[in-house]
Amino acid sequence: MNLDVAFSPLIPLWALLALAAAGAVVAALCVLGRTRGAWLRAGAIACLLLALANPSFTREDREPLTNILPVVVDRSGSQTLDQRKAQTDEVREQLEARLQGLKNTEVRWIEAGQDGTASDGTELFAALRNGLADVPPERVSGAIFVTDGVIHDVPPGARDLGFAAPVHGLITGRPDERDRRVALTLAPRFGIVGQTQTVGFKVEETGAGLGRPVPIVVRRDGEEIERIEALPGQSTTIDVPVSHPGVNYIELEAEDAGQEITTVNNRAVVPIDGVREKLRVLLVSGEPHAGERTWRNLLKADASVDLVHFTILRPPEKQDGTPINELSLIAFPTRELFSQKINEFDLIIFDRYARQGILPIVYFDNIARYVRDGGAVLVAGGPDYSEPGSLYETPLANVLPAEPMGGVVERPFKAELSAVGKKHPVTRGLPGSEQNPPAWAPWFRMVDSRLREGEAVMQGPDERPLLVLAREEKGRVALLLSDHAWLWARGFDGGGPHVDLLRRLSHWLMKEPDLEEEALRAKATGKTITLERQTLKDEAAPVTVTLPGGTVRDVQLTQAEPGLWRGTLETPELGLHRASDGTFSTLVNVGPPNPREFTEVASTDKRLASLATATGGSTRRVEPEPGAELAVPRIVPVSAGARAFGADWIGVREADASVVRGIGILPVFAGILGLLLLVGAFAATWAREGR
Repeated sequence: MNLDVAFSPLIPLWALLALAAAGAVVAALCVLGRTRGAWLRAGAIACLLLALANPSFTREDREPLTNILPVVVDRSGSQTLDQRKAQTDEVREQLEARLQGLKNTEVRWIEAGQDGTASDGTELFAALRNGLADVPPERVSGAIFVTDGVIHDVPPGARDLGFAAPVHGLITGRPDERDRRVALTLAPRFGIVGQTQTVGFKVEETGAGLGRPVPIVVRRDGEEIERIEALPGQSTTIDVPVSHPGVNYIELEAEDAGQEITTVNNRAVVPIDGVREKLRVLLVSGEPHAGERTWRNLLKADASVDLVHFTILRPPEKQDGTPINELSLIAFPTRELFSQKINEFDLIIFDRYARQGILPIVYFDNIARYVRDGGAVLVAGGPDYSEPGSLYETPLANVLPAEPMGGVVERPFKAELSAVGKKHPVTRGLPGSEQNPPAWAPWFRMVDSRLREGEAVMQGPDERPLLVLAREEKGRVALLLSDHAWLWARGFDGGGPHVDLLRRLSHWLMKEPDLEEEALRAKATGKTITLERQTLKDEAAPVTVTLPGGTVRDVQLTQAEPGLWRGTLETPELGLHRASDGTFSTLVNVGPPNPREFTEVASTDKRLASLATATGGSTRRVEPEPGAELAVPRIVPVSAGARAFGADWIGVREADASVVRGIGILPVFAGILGLLLLVGAFAATWAREGR
């Protein structure tokens, strides 16, 4: 029970203060003038002022509240290393037994990082705040942390805790642990395909017997590309080539130091997104025709394409007597394009081009060699492909996948996907292809030809090849055997998916990874890995996934759509995963490339020490010596301000928190008592002055 005095003035406070000042002046004059009954008069004035102040006695009936003691148990990834998990379990068991005898205390057990793979590191204090969200600060008697000391959200000071009570740390792990880790100092996010990027790193070591140069293996997409040595503690840089568009995974792996607590952090991963420079495309139109601008408009609309377009308006055989110096046409720079700078182009397109004496035969040899060395050629042919002067009558025929039969089919027909075309990423799922026949406008002309190699992904009447795709050594060739694709672009009879088709076709030729017909891909969403096998075959082999820790999982794939097989894997680990089906392999990273949780894993009491000292708490290892029994301290209640730790004990503050159950109020100058006090004071003054 608490007893207090409260005031509830009957008049405004300023008026009460004014009367008090006036009364003090009157009382002082009476006392200084030695007036008879001066002190009695002063007492009467004081009683009157007290009556106006309306004092009352307040009694509170309070019920004490229990103390709240949070115990935060670290279950993060680093706690799974060595014997830490067993130590943590044993410490918790002993603490449960010792805390049962702590009176007037409610123990809250808070498990932090139960999945063991926190992507942002070990955040024990965030878990502590969540666990105490409904608890007033004055009820918290302290906090005990069972952890390896690798904590990434330790508050900078005691004021940031949110309560005033001692913090204690019970540190798991061994004091003599060895660890070697690779820390990145320069990790670029993007790189130009075909160029190099600089990656910086530093080898850091903990433990005795280290300090010698460390062998480092550098890998790109799982394949070793270099071996170097690095001195511990010194920054090292290397230049790595960016070989392809999309993510290039650069791995830096340090040699095992021997007897390390873990080798997970011996490897660092740098994902570099490969970005192409402007794709250079050479478009050669053999003559003006209705569909000439279809290719030009499509390629010019693509911001990633740098287009060079030539149209043959005046072939050599066209002689009309106009003097050369009066022509505004420029000469076709054949030597520069097809001899000196041919390898600068990513794609060469011949649109209705026939041999007209413009290109010497030797240049067609150059083009065929350009394809075999990794270039790409697209021939969009019309009647010119089957007539005398066809490109098939040049050395380029050695890489062209279809042979003209000498005729042209001229009747309405609808282009259809072949069995292979329904699986190929260039044509699979084209809008309207799900219907039979496809909901596309008809074409009216195509070249009659015979498939020589490659795959016919689209076909015309009587299953004649219409669009043929082929690989020639390192390069690629596509042959479109109709010049009526422009009808789709003009919207004739509803049009067709010309943008999707022609864009996919050109990007397949330029080796866009997403359009590969045989590929294994993997992507991660959270901890779910989705595997995709693109293939033209009728089945897909199981995929073997190797987790960062070395565990191997097999994933069966099921057909999601023609040519595309999928499977999923729930992984318990963060880091770089390797997937392979025996033919293709790929990498996928789950979570951040280098999880903060495993950057530094050696147990330490330093991170928590300053905060524990500032709150009056302590940190201590539960295994003082290797192999010794765990030293779990006793829990002792202490008063506020008292020392909170000793050699074999730690203290928790006795919180002085309570809740009000009842209130009693007794006014002093109310009723008969107040009236008697006032009348008595003034009566005594009158009686003394009347003598």
